Amino acid sequence: MRKRLGTRTQRPKRFEKGSWRVPARLRHGCVGKRMQYQFSDGEFMSVREKELVLRAWVRFLKHGLRFADFTKRLYDHLILHCSFIIAHYNRGGFYRTYFESGTETARFLYQFDKRGECRSVEYGGTWWLQGEYADLNRAMVEEAGSHIPALIESARASERETDLAEAKRLLAKHGLQP
Repeated sequence: MRKRLGTRTQRPKRFEKGSWRVPARLRHGCVGKRMQYQFSDGEFMSVREKELVLRAWVRFLKHGLRFADFTKRLYDHLILHCSFIIAHYNRGGFYRTYFESGTETARFLYQFDKRGECRSVEYGGTWWLQGEYADLNRAMVEEAGSHIPALIESARASERETDLAEAKRLLAKHGLQP
């Protein structure tokens, strides 16, 4: 709607300058929760890109590690700045490696579990928590804190079910009763 003022047509003001915010329907599950972290621009990642990675990370954890929430942005950050190797070839390979086996899922999550040492699962060091991307990586550890216990418990339950199914299959293969 436009109002006619004298000889000019003006658009109605919707927001005052500097008051714009993302509409709730676009916040992907972060409604009412504002993550407060101070990021700095890196050589290859702006503050805004770091915020988007953190949002993708929280969404991925919150929704139970679904592939649909495992974005390219998150995958790229993990392999480039969190001490994961690129030998998984692509996002799908990385996901299959770490999130389709309860054992590997728990192993992945321990890297981001603030109750432990946060050692890289592939290299064993903590250098991924230092340097240019330390602000984002430490925020990922902090945000993961409320999700990791339940996710590890779920991963262990999945591992147990898989192991029991395999044991039953092997018993049946050799004609034995459980």
